Amino acid sequence: MKTPVTLAVSTLGLTALFAPAALAQQDDIVCAKRDAIVERLGADFGEQPTGGGVMSREQLLEIWSAPDTGTWTALMTFADGTSCIVGSGENWHQGLPDAVPAGTRM
Repeated sequence: MKTPVTLAVSTLGLTALFAPAALAQQDDIVCAKRDAIVERLGADFGEQPTGGGVMSREQLLEIWSAPDTGTWTALMTFADGTSCIVGSGENWHQGLPDAVPAGTRM
């Protein structure tokens, strides 16, 4: 019988193997070909690449943002050309602000 920790590690391992498929099954995550998502981020939100980094040989995390509106999107791109939106929001700041405005929840 597997312990909860062993089961969790096994599940994480399978998720890493099939990451785009696993992410696509979650209700709030949208996956598609990278070109299609990037086109929509630019056309619909005015977002541009702001930063990112390599997570593994198979994964790249990109941050897209719109300086005029403050919207942002975190995009996970996989080696097969599939990208998934894994987060988005408002009030993007390049770097950390000197002070957090009163009433802002972090």
